[in-house]
Amino acid sequence: MVNPLCDPLVLTTRLLVKCKLLLFWALVYTFCGLTAWLASLKLLWHIIRNPAGTFQRVVRQTSPPCLNDTSLGTHCYVRIKESGLRFHYVAAGERGRPLMLLLHGFPEFWYSWRYQLQEFKSDFRVVAVDLRGYGESDAPIGRENYQLDCLITDVKDIVESLGYKKCVLIGHDWGGLIAWCFAIYYPEMISKIVILNCPHPTIFCDYMVRHPSQLIKSSYLFFFQVPWLPEFVLTISDFKVLKYLFTSQSTGIRMDGCKMTADEIEAYLYIFSQPGAFSGPLSHFRNIFSCLPLNQNEVMSPTLLLWGEREEFLELRMAEITKTYVRNCFRLNIVPEGSHWLQQDQPQVVNNLIWAFLKGVDQ
Repeated sequence: MVNPLCDPLVLTTRLLVKCKLLLFWALVYTFCGLTAWLASLKLLWHIIRNPAGTFQRVVRQTSPPCLNDTSLGTHCYVRIKESGLRFHYVAAGERGRPLMLLLHGFPEFWYSWRYQLQEFKSDFRVVAVDLRGYGESDAPIGRENYQLDCLITDVKDIVESLGYKKCVLIGHDWGGLIAWCFAIYYPEMISKIVILNCPHPTIFCDYMVRHPSQLIKSSYLFFFQVPWLPEFVLTISDFKVLKYLFTSQSTGIRMDGCKMTADEIEAYLYIFSQPGAFSGPLSHFRNIFSCLPLNQNEVMSPTLLLWGEREEFLELRMAEITKTYVRNCFRLNIVPEGSHWLQQDQPQVVNNLIWAFLKGVDQ
């Protein structure tokens, strides 16, 4: 029989939980409105200064040569029976070798793993997939089709459709978030996991709420919740924002020898200039606040976390405390001068660290 004296305590606890949830969503919607207002002011100023150029947008009709480079691998497709979706991927290395599955971030696609496709094909069947809604993979209409559960299940279905029961899973940015969650829910399908520039999801959620500095750095997450406006902002002046992200001094790839060539920039513009190309990727973000934090959050797989020293969007402290959520071998390597686009601007360093982790060599 329940002790009546416990009832006030239970009611108080439930009330506190509801208040915390209310405050959380109040914070989310407040920041959504604030970021949308600021973006609208910037957009208005941009239109006033350059009215003609603002609405310039060129849809690329022909893919640049770098996307058809046979040294990177073979373009393939797999259709998932349960969802009916078709996924595009590029595969390198012989069939039958252990699977290494690569999950890209935003705003990227399979090509962000070009250096890793060439590096690891000697020992692995390396597969760089276009996530749901990206590139040549199917992009179902409707925000509900991009819930985190769907994205996690995609990874499971892709691994099984390729004929494997487990893999080495590597994820960057948003792909890192999916990789973390996949490792939590399907630990038996992972031999080892490598994450680039993405903290454990529970840490990210808690840290953002408690630290205003990270809240400001994550303002784009709130802006992306707004309908229509983010899609327009990302395409103005012939995708000026996209070019800036990868080439600017503050957020871009700066390492000599790895800076994006004109052909590589065109590859990104070719993918994201297609009609509706940003709808799927932004739908990923528009489900993020309803799925975090996770209830079950420990990772049981051996884990390597790589972090760029010049990471612009996330604070290093989150990487350092991620260890508390890994119940196995955990390595954290801070890559000097590494940016957010770590596997692209420090490919040799990243590849060496991954090799050392896979072979059990201390670094």
